Amino acid sequence: MIELRGVSKRFGGGTDAVLDLDLVIPAHQVTVLVGSSGSGKTTVLRMINRMVEPTAGTVLIDGDDVAALDPVRLRRRIGYVMQSSGLLPHRRVLDNVATVLRLNGMGRRDAQARALETMDTVGLDRAMADRYPHQLSGGQQQRVGVARALAADPNILLMDEPFGAVDPIVRTDLQDELLRIQNQLAKTIVLVTHDIDEAFRVGDRVVILREGGRIAQQGTPAQIMAAPADQFVADFVGVTRGRRSLQVRVQDGRRIVVDAEGRPAGVLEEEPTA
Repeated sequence: MIELRGVSKRFGGGTDAVLDLDLVIPAHQVTVLVGSSGSGKTTVLRMINRMVEPTAGTVLIDGDDVAALDPVRLRRRIGYVMQSSGLLPHRRVLDNVATVLRLNGMGRRDAQARALETMDTVGLDRAMADRYPHQLSGGQQQRVGVARALAADPNILLMDEPFGAVDPIVRTDLQDELLRIQNQLAKTIVLVTHDIDEAFRVGDRVVILREGGRIAQQGTPAQIMAAPADQFVADFVGVTRGRRSLQVRVQDGRRIVVDAEGRPAGVLEEEPTA
């Protein structure tokens, strides 16, 4: 479990990116921090692994204050995936995936064997092991970034806009892959996005942030959709607009779900009888 107690971050010039944030992030779930620019979501994420040091407050991982831990060792035990993948361009895919393992002292042969296993986990063909990042598509590069973050088998995985730099079709594929991996590995994942659709799709819990890292609402996607805390949340998630406002119409004897513009969104199936 990750806990932030009264955490604040003030940058130079007196800007409060995060102000007195209290947040509990449960273990073995995907928690999504979502908000517009200036909501402090990336700052919150980076305070967990001390890439950003809080101005005030305490960040705890399983009860341990991260401020008392060596920051380099802390980061090596927490997986981190960024938007641009951050791969080392002069190293092969296999060596990129093995980076943290080698930094942790694992021998080259064992590290490469583990890296190949992790490539399997994220759906990367082993034939790509000898390629360089520039020889991969954007989606493939992101998979390599996820593999690198998972190679050392961390309990926690931090993801900062991990799918923001790829096209919508690839983005959906990567979201599916994340859900599959999480179903298999059950990591504690904290993911940052500005996209509420992505947040609702991959998150077990969603935390909607206002400017300055203030929590507007948190809960499961269903809880937030069913009962937005206020007008800000309702507008942010779009509960009354477009494809979020759904109705059922009968067409040729079947119940069709349509959005606010009357566009088909799906078919309502009968629940199976016991």
